[in-house]
Amino acid sequence: MAASNENGRLSAAELSQAALLTVGQLTGYKPEAVTGLEWDGELWQVTVDALELDRVPNTTDVLGEYVVQLDEKGTLRGYRRTRRFTRGQAEE
Repeated sequence: MAASNENGRLSAAELSQAALLTVGQLTGYKPEAVTGLEWDGELWQVTVDALELDRVPNTTDVLGEYVVQLDEKGTLRGYRRTRRFTRGQAEE
């Protein structure tokens, strides 16, 4: 868990860093970017892309999209992989 401000809540940047660390620690994959951050009324849903398979050329790398659920203090409440895709794949 990251350091919090005086009210115990984490900033968006701190929540993002906590999610990146969580994905890396739980999966062993290299987290690359936070691509979404959303409050659902109960938990923060942080979407993280992680490199699952490094290929040449890198446009064929396989990435996983993970959704990490954190409470306001950055405590992990759940996570799941929502999809796998190649880096060069355009989203529909």
